[in-house]
Amino acid sequence: MSLNTQLIRSLQAPPRPAWEEAPSRTGLTVKGGFLVLCCLGVLAPLWIVIVTSLSPKPVIDRAGGLVVVPEGITLVNYTELLGGGQVSRALMVSFGVTLVGTLFSMAVSVLAAYGLSRPGSLGHRVILMVLMATMFFGAGLIPTYLLVQSLGLTDTYLSLILPSAVSVFNILVLRGFFMGISPELTESARIDGASDLRILLTIIMPLSRAVLAVISLFYAVGYWSAWFNATIYLTDQQMMPLQNVLIQLVQKHTEAPTGLQQAVRTGELSPLGLQMAVMVLALVPVAIASPFVQRHFKKGMLTGAVKG
Repeated sequence: MSLNTQLIRSLQAPPRPAWEEAPSRTGLTVKGGFLVLCCLGVLAPLWIVIVTSLSPKPVIDRAGGLVVVPEGITLVNYTELLGGGQVSRALMVSFGVTLVGTLFSMAVSVLAAYGLSRPGSLGHRVILMVLMATMFFGAGLIPTYLLVQSLGLTDTYLSLILPSAVSVFNILVLRGFFMGISPELTESARIDGASDLRILLTIIMPLSRAVLAVISLFYAVGYWSAWFNATIYLTDQQMMPLQNVLIQLVQKHTEAPTGLQQAVRTGELSPLGLQMAVMVLALVPVAIASPFVQRHFKKGMLTGAVKG
C-alpha cells in the first residue's frame, strides 16, 4: 500500500474522541503522581495510628502525641486491652452481633429477593413498590424507638440487629442478579420436581456467590461499624459494642476503659496509646475481610445493579 493511499485513508477516518487517545508521557506522570498522593493520604494516617499503638509510653511522651517514626515496639497496649475487661467484652459483643446479624440479614434478603424475582409470585409488584417506598420515606427516630421499646427489645442485643436488619438496596441488587440467571435452569429443575427452596439452595445461590459475598460484606461492615443503635437502645455499659467503647475513649476523653485506669495513673500505659490500639482493633476485621471479597465487587455489584 502506497504512502498516498495510507494518507487518504487516515484523512477519511473519523477522529477518535480525546478519551480514546493514548495518554502522553506527561499525562501518565501526572496520573501516577496523583495516585501516589492518594495512597499516601490513605496510608499515612493508618501508619501513624498503628505506630502509636505499638509505641511505649516514653516514646509517645517524647513525641508529644502521635508517633510517626517508631523508636520501640511493644504490645503492652494490646495485651492489656485483650486481657479482660470492657474492651475484650465489647470486642466479643461486636463479633457476635456482626456474625448473627449478617446471617439473619442475608437469610431475609435472599428469600425476599428470590420471591420478588419470580414474575408469577403473589403480589410481588405491590411488595416491591412498598419496599422501594421505604428507601425515600422513613418513620423517623422517635417512632422507631417507640416501636423497639414496645416490643421489649431495649437493653437486648436484638435491638442492635432487628432495626437495621434489612437493606432494600441490597434486596434490589440481589433481585436484579437473580433475574439475570437463565430461566431455563429453574424450569428444568421444576420439571424434575424440585421445590422453590431447593431451586434457591442448589441452583440460584451457587450461581450467585459473587453478589452474595459482596452483600454479606456490606451487612458485616454495617453491623461492625454500627454505634447509634447501641447508643439509644442500650443503657448497660457491659453490653456496649466496640465502636461505642471507642467513642467513649476518643470523644468523651476518658482516660481508659474500666480496669485500666490504675495502669494509666501509675504511668505504665499511655491513654493515647490505648486509644490508638482500640482504633486498630476496630479496623483489623474489615481490613482482613475486604481483600477476600474485593475480586467479587465488579461482577457482583455491576451485574446485580444492571440486570433486571
